[in-house]
Amino acid sequence: MEKSVSKNCLIILDSVADAVFTVDEHMRITTFNRAAEEITGYTREEAVGMPCRTIFRSSVCASECPVREAMVAGGPVVNREFDIKTRDNRTIPVSISASILRDQDGTVQGGVEVVRDLSLIASLKREIEEKFTFQDLVGRAPNMRHLFDVIPDVAASDATVLLHGESGTGKELFARAIHQMSPRAKGPLVVVNCGALPEQLLEAEIFGARKGAYTGAVEDRPGRLEMAQGGTLFLDEIGDLPLPLQVKLLRVLENREYQPLGAKQPRTADVRFITATHRDMEQMVEEGSFRRDLFFRINVVSLTIPPLRERREDIPLLIDMHLEKLNLRYSKHIRSISPDVMKLLLQYDFPGNVRELLNLLEQMVILCRGSELGLEHLPDSFRHIEAPSEEGRKPRRRLSRARVVSALERHGGNRTRAAEELGVDRTTLWRWMKRMHLA
Repeated sequence: MEKSVSKNCLIILDSVADAVFTVDEHMRITTFNRAAEEITGYTREEAVGMPCRTIFRSSVCASECPVREAMVAGGPVVNREFDIKTRDNRTIPVSISASILRDQDGTVQGGVEVVRDLSLIASLKREIEEKFTFQDLVGRAPNMRHLFDVIPDVAASDATVLLHGESGTGKELFARAIHQMSPRAKGPLVVVNCGALPEQLLEAEIFGARKGAYTGAVEDRPGRLEMAQGGTLFLDEIGDLPLPLQVKLLRVLENREYQPLGAKQPRTADVRFITATHRDMEQMVEEGSFRRDLFFRINVVSLTIPPLRERREDIPLLIDMHLEKLNLRYSKHIRSISPDVMKLLLQYDFPGNVRELLNLLEQMVILCRGSELGLEHLPDSFRHIEAPSEEGRKPRRRLSRARVVSALERHGGNRTRAAEELGVDRTTLWRWMKRMHLA
């Protein structure tokens, strides 16, 4: 009990800013400092002799008690983040470290916990998130803040939007943000990837088909245009749209009419169009692979999504915000990323952009058993990046031929899906395949 603790020891404990308390082998509180009183709302007299779970009320007390874990592991538990409930039922975030308490003979007498109030840190994190988030988008870089500024005006109109950006930059997130802020927000947002299907299936996917319109059409099939009525149709990778379908899409944009395959009468399309591409559309127009008149129709408002290498200051922010989500998903307690890893990530070009960064972060979290992400948690393919050249080029990752082959095999040769897994666009994957004699 606390009577056995010297007066000088109590004075020292009361001078500590963090809450400190000790428990006996039955998990009853034996020492309780002034900071513990301030965090919990219980006085020392009320707390001493009580089970610690009665005072520090947390949902993890029964399953993840730090003191019990320290006793089982035989070593300290450091910086575990939990929520506790105070005497007046406020929920506050805390960081807890625990160690075994032994006597002079080494016999276990109980445990000691140090509890740090994270309320101020949590408040600052919320403030940062609110300041640098927009819908589901994250960015503090000037080029991203500019986009956040113009999106409300773009959303308020019903104009067709062309989003241009490399694979993995988050074009669909921008499309969702525009839709959610638009007068059509109560309607559906329907997505079509124009590069994912062969021409006939893509035509049926967009415009719909009547029974018997083609082999295999055994019933009427509504198209994405019909499904998007009153809402927004997002045509991703519009640059991959075959020329015959470009003509049909142009008619929809000009007359708001479309005709399902096999149908006798046209239908009216009450739809707002948002399109996206990673291709150079103006060059495609000059080459004749994309109709000039259609390009003018979809390019009423054009927004360019910057690649991650042009917004490197957003990398720590993206990591911090998604690390919290991954900790919850995988029941991890990772609090930080090592300076060496952060330096490497800030130098890397990320050809797969945000998608590649988040895939990499998820893999590292899965492999990490401690509280910090280190170099040992990086995948093998990422450890073999080239050093920057004398001209100052940023390092690029070199994927092995085996990994490219493995990705293609897993997706049945589908280059779009293989490229997504590898965190690059299909053009980059094609270049790799040519260089590796796979195509």
